[in-house]
Amino acid sequence: MADADRARWDARHAAVGAGSPQPPDALRGRLELLPPGGRVLELACGRGAVAVWLALRGFAVDAVDVSGAGLAAGAALAERSGVGERVRWVAADLDAGIPPSCAGPYDVVVCQRFRDTGLYPAMAERLAPGGLLVVSVLSEVGDTGGPYRAPAGELAAAFADLEVLAHAERDGEAALVARRT
Repeated sequence: MADADRARWDARHAAVGAGSPQPPDALRGRLELLPPGGRVLELACGRGAVAVWLALRGFAVDAVDVSGAGLAAGAALAERSGVGERVRWVAADLDAGIPPSCAGPYDVVVCQRFRDTGLYPAMAERLAPGGLLVVSVLSEVGDTGGPYRAPAGELAAAFADLEVLAHAERDGEAALVARRT
């Protein structure tokens, strides 16, 4: 990622400020699919709302993002929520791949609104047996398209080796929840 992109994300995260813990979009209405605990890898965690939400449910979370401002906001949210020790904040440019310090295996891998098709195999590889993959991306389905939007069927095809538990494409978003068997 170019330094200009990193600076843009830092400015955006700093301007928005702290959020509140939130489940991943693809799991809304499907929370029963979450395992009772374990390890989580969240890629492109932004300000940490999902990472903190998972930590509040007892998970140990590795949260990765390129933005120092986003990671700082996430760490502050985790401390305020009483789960600061349950989240490890990892500064890394995902354009270079998933950091070696996040080798897994993980019981849950989450990636929300960050699309890099080159990361799809590594995301699946980091799942423990029975592990849950939770992915959402911008989609061409129900939208005018654009360079960052997935074509119809991309997630289902990319994770065809996993057991798909939920898959939806509409209104410019695609989401997939799948389990490694």
